[in-house]
Amino acid sequence: MDLTAEAIVCAVLGHGENGAVVRLLTRSNGLVAGYVRGGRSRKLRPALQPGNVVQAHLRARVDDQLAAATVELVRSRAPLALDRLSAAAVEWATTLAAATLPEGIAYPQLHATLAGLLEVMDHADDPRLWMAALVRYELLLLRELGFGLDLTECAATGATTDLIYVSPKSSKAVSRAAGAPYAGRLLPLPAFLTGSGGAPGWRDIADGLRTTGWFLERDVLNAGRRADILSARERLAARVTALAHAAENSAATT
Repeated sequence: MDLTAEAIVCAVLGHGENGAVVRLLTRSNGLVAGYVRGGRSRKLRPALQPGNVVQAHLRARVDDQLAAATVELVRSRAPLALDRLSAAAVEWATTLAAATLPEGIAYPQLHATLAGLLEVMDHADDPRLWMAALVRYELLLLRELGFGLDLTECAATGATTDLIYVSPKSSKAVSRAAGAPYAGRLLPLPAFLTGSGGAPGWRDIADGLRTTGWFLERDVLNAGRRADILSARERLAARVTALAHAAENSAATT
């Protein structure tokens, strides 16, 4: 390997006294890993934070050797760490990519979506906008890994309107009428995931996270990975659920 590319920092693991093994998502080479000498030093630690964009150079003499890497900070996402919700969202979005994507395979759309999500987080005043984008990012990752959901028409009737459920068995949308007898066994399909309705509320986002989370756990996160990374998602989902409850309580008292 001899690669120079702009990359999103997705995971950092301490190695040795002061080094770090980093996993970086690049546009053209997908997920790549390298050892950064001094990666936990005062100089490099600020650059090697998940969500940051770095210019990386990775070099290895043979294919099965961990590459030696050097990095230079291009874009810091440090301000996002100051808020509990955005900090949890960055941690989860980057951890998910690092834990599930195979190395060396390009996913340009996924890279662009993650980069866009982080950019929206930097600038959007309403966190519901980027939380909705994060749910869509999870849907895209499922699709890119071969576990896409079909949300275009009802699995039972072929209807393309009033789709409010997802079947956990078929991964397909279900209409209100067809799903009514089985509502307790179906997953929610918030309108923002089908392109209908207005801006999503916190309850819509919580429902979206519930549905994507079910398929991520079933299809992508095997037993060995699940315990290691789902705590980040659980913190995020708990925060969103709390915001949904607060919004509902506020609406009930006005």
